[in-house]
Amino acid sequence: MANYTFPSIGLRSMNIRARNVVSVSSSPFTGQQQVYKHQGQWWEAEVTLPPMKRDDAETVAAFLIKLNGQYNTFNLGDPANTSPRGVGTGTPLVNGGSQTGSSLVTDGWTTSTTGILKAGDWIQLGSGASSKLHKVLDDVNSDASGNATISIWPDLRSSPLDNATITISSPKGTWRLASNEINYSIDEASVYGITFACVEAL
Repeated sequence: MANYTFPSIGLRSMNIRARNVVSVSSSPFTGQQQVYKHQGQWWEAEVTLPPMKRDDAETVAAFLIKLNGQYNTFNLGDPANTSPRGVGTGTPLVNGGSQTGSSLVTDGWTTSTTGILKAGDWIQLGSGASSKLHKVLDDVNSDASGNATISIWPDLRSSPLDNATITISSPKGTWRLASNEINYSIDEASVYGITFACVEAL
């Protein structure tokens, strides 16, 4: 199994979906609901590339075929959010090992900064095949020591190491194709159309 970086081709559109596994049961007599949040949380996406001529299109087609369906993985980020809306200065690191759950304790930020990150910003933990994308859920301020606690989605699935790097510039996650089938179209003007669906590699 191998992991690749997606070719440097601009995306026409990317439909990103956050998937939660939550069960709800309702009493047939009172309508009262019981709700249970399971551990499952992951990203899904549908990607449409711009119309391309042969040189660019065949590079992408070969890349997608090289993935061997759902076997290999690739790194890809949100093309419209390559930098944070927040101030985003400093050298952010994970502050302390053994962290779990939906918040991440960090340090290394510029001190005493309001809006060091904004709700909706992305952060990346890990690198290569272990890259994970997390969405920042609330505005984040750093304290006088450069510490900040970030509310994130999805929850941490494994504990990052103390002092692990947090990537905020062009963050990417690890994806695999949602299907073992690759399709692309070619029209009479030799313009290619390529669309594919992918899911976060877990």
